[in-house]
Amino acid sequence: MENNIIPNHVAIIPDGNRRWAKQRGLSPWEGHSAGAENTEQLLRKALELGIKCFSVWGSSLDNLKKRPLEESRQLLKVYEEYLTRLLGSSDIHEYQVKINFIGKWEEQLPEALKKVLYDCIEATKNYSENVLNIFLAYSGDDEMESAIKEIIKKGIPSEAISKETIKENLMTRNLPEVDFMIRTGGEPHLSAGFMMWDTANVQLYFSEKYYPDFGAAEFEAAIEDFSQRGRRLGE
Repeated sequence: MENNIIPNHVAIIPDGNRRWAKQRGLSPWEGHSAGAENTEQLLRKALELGIKCFSVWGSSLDNLKKRPLEESRQLLKVYEEYLTRLLGSSDIHEYQVKINFIGKWEEQLPEALKKVLYDCIEATKNYSENVLNIFLAYSGDDEMESAIKEIIKKGIPSEAISKETIKENLMTRNLPEVDFMIRTGGEPHLSAGFMMWDTANVQLYFSEKYYPDFGAAEFEAAIEDFSQRGRRLGE
């Protein structure tokens, strides 16, 4: 990295799996599978570059509900296969990566898949060198709504509510703010308020490439772009 300015927390909105598959005459879930394989490459590159906190949005609250039943079934299968493989990855244990799952996945996912998630959490709970956050059944607007309801439930008076109070009641309460957010798929916008509180000061990067094609080299180029921007911050 030319200027050696590495973001501490990088988040990715991995858009374009289905369009990538359609372009190749494949089923939508084959695009999701290719995306999952790519996530492994990006995580490895992130660890090599020294990025300490890496977040990936796996699915929104509406993803499984609005997609065709067969695609939803296959998507769940992709999750199970990917997470099982992730748990056995040497990278996870060599780099001491703690795995977090953020969202309402316990309410949305089947028991067999939840068991795999629990296994990932249990196996990495004592790791502290690096963090991987996978957002499942998550939407930022839902997170903010839930946080407000929780503050009201706790009876905290309005004059006592601070930025810290809000952060403490978010699903992302234990995560640092996002320094750099990447969205693939050629659509330069955010979605469903993804991590809205934690991205107030984020640097954004939009790639035209569909997520399965946004590989390690493209990721490193994006981080280099951040490094160039970082040199100018505050000037």
